[in-house]
Amino acid sequence: MKILLVGASGMIGRAVAAELASRHELVTAGRSSGDVRMDLTDPASIRAAYAEAGPLDAVVSAAGKVTFKPLVEMTEADYEFGLRDKLMGQVNLVLLGREHLSDGGSFTLTGGVLDRDPIAQGSSASMVNGALNAFALSAAIELDRGQRVNVVSPGVITEAFESYGSLFRGFEPVQAARAALAYAKSVEGKRTGHVFHVD
Repeated sequence: MKILLVGASGMIGRAVAAELASRHELVTAGRSSGDVRMDLTDPASIRAAYAEAGPLDAVVSAAGKVTFKPLVEMTEADYEFGLRDKLMGQVNLVLLGREHLSDGGSFTLTGGVLDRDPIAQGSSASMVNGALNAFALSAAIELDRGQRVNVVSPGVITEAFESYGSLFRGFEPVQAARAALAYAKSVEGKRTGHVFHVD
C-alpha cells in the first residue's frame, strides 16, 4: 500500500513508520519535515499535500496538538487551538482526502487516553479526543467506495513520560512501538468506525 503518514517525525509517528515501512510505501508529512509539508490547521496546506502525494491507499495521522492548563485558566482561545489543530485538522484529513484515497482505503486518526480517563488540566484533550471518536463512528457509516475510518487512542507514551508524566500520575505508560501495532491493525485490517484503545 501507499500510505501518507502525517506527523511522521513525532514519537508515535516514528514508531508507526518503523512498523509499516518494511511492508508499504510511506509518504511522510509534517509542518517542517517529511516528503510533503502539511499544516493541519490550514485546509489549503492539506489540499496541497494531498495533490503532491498523489493517489493513496491509506492515510495515518499521528499529529495534533491541544492545550494543557487548569480549567480555571482555560480561555476560549485555548479550546479553539485544540479544536482547530487536533480535531478539525484530522477531520479535514478525511474530508479533503476522500478523493485521493483508493477504493477500500483507510483513514487512521489519533485520539488519546483522556477520552475515557480524564486528568486535571486535560479538559481540552478529553473534549477533542471524545469528539474524534464520535466523528469516526459517524463518518464510518457514510464513507463510500468501501473507505474506512478508525481512531487509535493510546495511553501516555513511555518516551514522552519525562515531559508529561507529572500530569499522568498513576498511569502505566505505553511504549510507542506497542501503540504502533494498533495503527497497523487499523491500516491492514478491515474494521471501521472503531476506536483502538492502547493502555
